[in-house]
Amino acid sequence: MFENLSDRLSGVFDRLTKQGALSEDDVKTALREVRVALLEADVSLPVARDFIKAVQEKAAGQSVTKSVTPGQQVVKIVHDELVHVLAGDEGEIGSLKIDNAPAPILMVGLQGGGKTTTAGKLAKRLKEKNGKRVLLASLDIYRPAAQQQLAILGTQIGVDTLPIVAGESAVQIAKRAKQQATMGGYDVYMLDTAGRLQIDETLMKEVEDVRDVVNPRETLLVVDGLTGQVAVEVAEEFDAKIGISGVVLTRMDGDGRGGAALSMRAITGKPIKFVGLGEKMDALEEFHPERIAGRILGMGDIVSLVEKAQETIEAEQAERMMKRFQKGQFNMNDLKMQLNQMLQMGGMEGIMGMMPGMKKMAKQVEESGFDDSILRRQIALINSMTKKERANPQLLQASRKKRIAQGAGLEVSELNKLMKMHRQMSDMMKKMGKMGKGGMMKQAMKGMFGKGGPSQAEIEAAQKQMAGGKMPAGLGGAGGLGGFPGLGGGGGLPPGLTGFGKKK
Repeated sequence: MFENLSDRLSGVFDRLTKQGALSEDDVKTALREVRVALLEADVSLPVARDFIKAVQEKAAGQSVTKSVTPGQQVVKIVHDELVHVLAGDEGEIGSLKIDNAPAPILMVGLQGGGKTTTAGKLAKRLKEKNGKRVLLASLDIYRPAAQQQLAILGTQIGVDTLPIVAGESAVQIAKRAKQQATMGGYDVYMLDTAGRLQIDETLMKEVEDVRDVVNPRETLLVVDGLTGQVAVEVAEEFDAKIGISGVVLTRMDGDGRGGAALSMRAITGKPIKFVGLGEKMDALEEFHPERIAGRILGMGDIVSLVEKAQETIEAEQAERMMKRFQKGQFNMNDLKMQLNQMLQMGGMEGIMGMMPGMKKMAKQVEESGFDDSILRRQIALINSMTKKERANPQLLQASRKKRIAQGAGLEVSELNKLMKMHRQMSDMMKKMGKMGKGGMMKQAMKGMFGKGGPSQAEIEAAQKQMAGGKMPAGLGGAGGLGGFPGLGGGGGLPPGLTGFGKKK
């Protein structure tokens, strides 16, 4: 998401931040490049123009050019303005209004925009994260097997769907869904409408009739992020005729430009509630303007990273792992757990893209041939070991190594690299275990905030976050990501990982 825009902007700001002092001409030149980057990312011309004008007004005058860090000042101004464009004046993304049960949610959009899949993803999210009882109902009586598709999705995610009755109109189905949701004690019922063209007056009228029958708490417009500026026109059209309360952008994982997201909020005034980032049923993220702005400008997104870690590792498991690490214990089972967690959190690229200043390193890692397939090969090697060998890697001598490598279908040299990596990590764990809890904390913070170390306020804020249970024990406490030393804690890749590359 926003990959091309992010690359272009980071190039512009790299040049700015390297200069000791900035003239007003330097700022103007940089902003011209920012404007071109926005237009290339498919941001609409009026939005790009207003954005640059707002940044220029804030960056003009003595405040930036006389600043101690003028380049950083400009980056901050651009960041703040990006947040404003993405969030609107109220600055809050707003959650779904699902207070009065049963709360109706109406899903609308063009044909092929991903409404049915998004309805399933949202239902799964409401069920698992919000603990809501959800009823799904398809009002699409035109597309062959559309209702059956939603029924299958419902079965997959464990959400109830309205029984299909042939020959009913969309309005009749909506009335039946409302009745069943009320009688069945559901918290939310979601109505997946038929996809339509903007010019299709008959289908537009049908949605208006459905809206009048159920009086939805939320009317979500599902828009394909790949459609660019057309997405903004679609949103304006639907809002004028039906009235939408929010937008869900789909296929944002495949779009290197993402200008539709930047234009959408500014032109329509409607919040982007969620973004779809893949076909899997959990590939739906809340749209947080501040986090997205941080990602666009290469500042990372630590909050989302912590949330992903919390989702992929249980608190008890993390606690057990931390106790082992503090004793300096680290065997192949621990390493396998770390590797699996990295894959669950989006692999190397996904993790590094969210870490401040690591995006460029992610490209270097990719160019060097290190990708997620290497993590999977490492897991395959560990799986090929016996329980005793995993618990005690010192047992691995030549004959055992040969058997393990053959079992995983790999070379002994790859197993040797894995063992070297394990040894280095194990040594690090022993050192950290000797430091004690306080020492570990300081070391982790030192790695996070640079050689100068953190300020007292930064330490207190981080300690408060960790003590409040917001950060899982495996993340940060061991000086690295998910307990993975070196990733975040030492500002680089885990030791030994750089030794892996594509086979020549």
